[in-house]
Amino acid sequence: MKANGKGQRIEVGRFIVADPKICHGQPTYKGTRIMVWQILEDLGYGESVDELVKAWGGRVSREAILETIQLSKNALLNHQGKLRSRRPKPLVVA
Repeated sequence: MKANGKGQRIEVGRFIVADPKICHGQPTYKGTRIMVWQILEDLGYGESVDELVKAWGGRVSREAILETIQLSKNALLNHQGKLRSRRPKPLVVA
């Protein structure tokens, strides 16, 4: 994650950003106003990655959706696949 200070844009991954100037700082896909929760919700409803890429007109790539799944997994599970006992501390690179 890259952060430039409090209230600044945070690059969560290659495709996901949280910017207070875009969608009130909710995580979105770079260059869009498509919020990460929307993709996660659709995945939860059983939509496939390829169906989502098509449904969003290619504005969210397959790689971006796969990154979303990976980041979600990392937030929930540790490197051994066990539930995290607490929230992971965000990695900040100056």
